[in-house]
Amino acid sequence: MALYESTIKSLPRLGKGKVRDIYAVGADKMLIVTSDRLSAFDVVLPDPIPDKGAVLNSMANFWFKQLGHIVPNQLTGIDPASVVQKDEIPQVVGRAVVVKKLKPLPIEAVVRGYIIGSGWKDYQKTGAVCGITLPKGLAEAERLPQAIFTPATKAETGHDENINETQAAALVGKDVLRRVKDLTLEIYARGVEHADEKGIIIADTKLEFGQLPDGTLMLIDEVLRPDSSRFWPKADYRTGGSPPSFDKQFVRDYLERIGWNKQPPVPSLPDDVVQRTRDKYVEAFSRIAGSELAV
Repeated sequence: MALYESTIKSLPRLGKGKVRDIYAVGADKMLIVTSDRLSAFDVVLPDPIPDKGAVLNSMANFWFKQLGHIVPNQLTGIDPASVVQKDEIPQVVGRAVVVKKLKPLPIEAVVRGYIIGSGWKDYQKTGAVCGITLPKGLAEAERLPQAIFTPATKAETGHDENINETQAAALVGKDVLRRVKDLTLEIYARGVEHADEKGIIIADTKLEFGQLPDGTLMLIDEVLRPDSSRFWPKADYRTGGSPPSFDKQFVRDYLERIGWNKQPPVPSLPDDVVQRTRDKYVEAFSRIAGSELAV
């Protein structure tokens, strides 16, 4: 079943993002439903990618479990099916979680192990990323001597903006930023090690953290999954360009090929593009988790 948008009426709706729908569960918890919506070039496309939401939800839960000894997370362990009406259960099975309601930090915790994307553009202009000077002569997609922490602001619309650590500390405080940086680098290192054994390179990733009223940091939202990371198959890795990936590559390639101007209205996707994109998401999960996706 493909779910473009959830229609849960038994809970108050708090918001709708590009991919996720969020509902209140009492005063201190939320239900997050990961839909099959897909965005490309910051525009939500009209065609869902079947099972994408289940992949992203299952992969995040896998990583939360793997990383629990490093940092606590948002999960409550409550079955999503228990907080909605019976006729709404099909909308949440396999694609939803009940989480603690936390205060999110106003920054994205980004870590880069390879020079690609906006980091590559900044490096070409300045030789640095987020104020961190890098060695000269790096090729696009080249592995960095060591992973770097490069925070960003959270954008309501469009792209997040890269900032340096001084700017990030002004937003969250020096002590909190130091803890976030240490956790982000440790989580990335753990993810890279595991993915490498599965034939996947995690080139970079974006993490988010929230706080309890007492200031305790918790890992929230997306964790080491294709929509918030660059997953590259090791067998196809190359420098000098953007390597193949396990996410929206077929969609982006198609939209570029047909000359879409990246503004609404968005053209519909051919069935083969939808299917190949779905297959890549499912393959990424199967490799990382070592099991088949339960759908």
